[in-house]
Amino acid sequence: MKLDEITKILNARVICGEENLSREISHVFASDLMSDVLTIDSRNLLLITGLTNVQTIRTSEMADIQNIVIVRNKKVTPEMSEIAIDNKMVILECEFSMFRACGILYAAGMQPVY
Repeated sequence: MKLDEITKILNARVICGEENLSREISHVFASDLMSDVLTIDSRNLLLITGLTNVQTIRTSEMADIQNIVIVRNKKVTPEMSEIAIDNKMVILECEFSMFRACGILYAAGMQPVY
């Protein structure tokens, strides 16, 4: 599924990376534990998290994750956005809970990492 479709079904706002919304996503991983994120080895991954700090972007960078949805109506900080832009990441903000966002994507056919 492409990121622009994900944006629509989650009723999400694009914070940065709008030029990359044609990226194809094959798997989704949801976590607020960045140590768990570091264990993921998957291409074309979408990370769903409620953490809005620079560590989220830095951890994603280390794990080679280019696509992030911030849930629970939390807001991306300007510093997060700057670093994400430098790394060609897509960040979306979504008002849904993590559970609801995952359920919607799973029902739409997205696959979990495991």
